[in-house]
This record gives sequence, C-alpha cells and structure tokens, in this order.
Amino acid sequence: MLGTGGMGSGMARSLVRAGLPVRLWNRDPAKARALGGPGAVVCGSPAEAAAGADVVLTVLFDAGAVEEVVRRAAPAPGTLWLQSSTVGLEDVDRLAGVARELGLVLVDCPVQGTRKPAEEGQLVLLASGPDDARPRLAPVFEALGRRTLWLGAAGAGTRLKLVCNAWVLALVAGTAQSVALARGLGLDPEDFFRVIDGGHLDVPFARVKGAAMIAGDHPVGFSLTGALKDSGLILAALRSAGVSDVVTGAVREALTAAAGRVPDPAAVDMAAVVEGLAPGPG
Repeated sequence: MLGTGGMGSGMARSLVRAGLPVRLWNRDPAKARALGGPGAVVCGSPAEAAAGADVVLTVLFDAGAVEEVVRRAAPAPGTLWLQSSTVGLEDVDRLAGVARELGLVLVDCPVQGTRKPAEEGQLVLLASGPDDARPRLAPVFEALGRRTLWLGAAGAGTRLKLVCNAWVLALVAGTAQSVALARGLGLDPEDFFRVIDGGHLDVPFARVKGAAMIAGDHPVGFSLTGALKDSGLILAALRSAGVSDVVTGAVREALTAAAGRVPDPAAVDMAAVVEGLAPGPG
C-alpha cells in the first residue's frame, strides 16, 4: 500500500479488516504509523513495502507522485500493480509505459467514493486491465468495494473516472450555487432542500454537501485541492474528446475562487466551493 492519505487510509483499514496482510508506506510517516498494528506493517520506504508483495496498490495525489513512488518501489517483475489514483488520459498512458518498463501487470482502477465508503469497504471499483488479473485481485476487490466494474484494457477505468468526476463536481457546484443564491436573495437555503426533499430531484450526496455548505463546516471527504486538480484533468479530457468544456470550465473557475478564499484548500472539502460563489469583500 503506497499512499495512506484520506482515501488510502480507509482502503488500508478495509484490507486489514478483511484479513489481508498489508505493508504500508506514506510520504508522511506519521500517517502510515497511525494505521500500524496486527496485519499492517509500517515500512520506511516504498521498496520495503513492495518487496515480495503480490499486489502493489498506489493511492497518491497525482500521476507525478505515482510514477516517482513506483520507480522507488521497484516491485519484482510480474507483480500486480493496482493503480487507484485519479490521473489524466495522457498520464495513464505514461504509467502503462512505466509498467511495461518495470515488467509489472498494470490494472488501472480508480475508485468512486469518498473517505467514508473507503473506510467501510463500500467503494465502486472501476477496473481495467488483463482478464487473468481478475482472480488474483478478487480478495482485494471484495475487501475494498461493494461493486467492481471490469471495463476492458487498462485506461478505461481512468476514462470512466473522469466522466464520473465531471458529474460529481458539477453537482456540488450546482448545489453551492443554489445555496449562495438563496442567501443572496435573503432566503433560508434550507428551504431549497425542503422543496426537493423526497422527490425525484432529491440527491443524498447533494444534501450532505449542502448541509456542510449551510453550516460553513467542511471536514474533508474529498479535498478542494483534489477537486481543483481533477477539474483540470477533466478539462483536458473534454478537449481531447472534442466535447465542450463550458460546464467544467465554470466549475473550475468557482473552485479556483474558493481556493483563494480559504486558508488551506487541502484541509477543506470540495463543498467549500460555495465560498467561491459568495459575494467578495466590498
């Protein structure tokens, strides 16, 4: 397990709970040490964690970090590399090249879900890679997720992840706009949620994020920094596909404005995008 941040820590706990022996490494050693215990050995380097592993799982911030850490880990040829970080279209092609160079079996498998589903083993796994990897990964996938979609050759998982995150970011930004507009018009934003309550427009995720927006409390499920990073990957994917980027472009603008208004964008949830829609000073 290379990367035990917000998502990685929850995934590690799910693996240990399922009885799978795990070796952990994180760039910040304290985050790995917090997970140490029976079935979870904390390692001082990526190479130590990967030595002799059947599966090397990467859950890191971006493709640059993934490539650097996997090269440092240098897993044995033939090792299954389960790559679950969210990366871009060009990135996944580059990482496939790294896998070929190192002799690894790449399964491109970003996940859909935030910290709570990661902790509970309830993620949706967007797997893509060789068919013969499926039985070898079955115990890992059973521990991590409520459902696995096998999508074809490596790279398909990343493409679907970008599709899903485009919708998630638009949903959160749209919710934030309604909350901000209600306030701007002198209304109680709770009334918006009363309108959609129980109807076909009611989306549980929007209600959770909306409650955080109204309370002004943004504990991290998916950080504002991560959302901003992913919006850039989605913009590149839209342009590559020849699809208009007007929606994600507007979302990214709001995320950027919010990042400029909070002390630490990495320490708040993406629901803090509402701060980028509020009236500015003066």
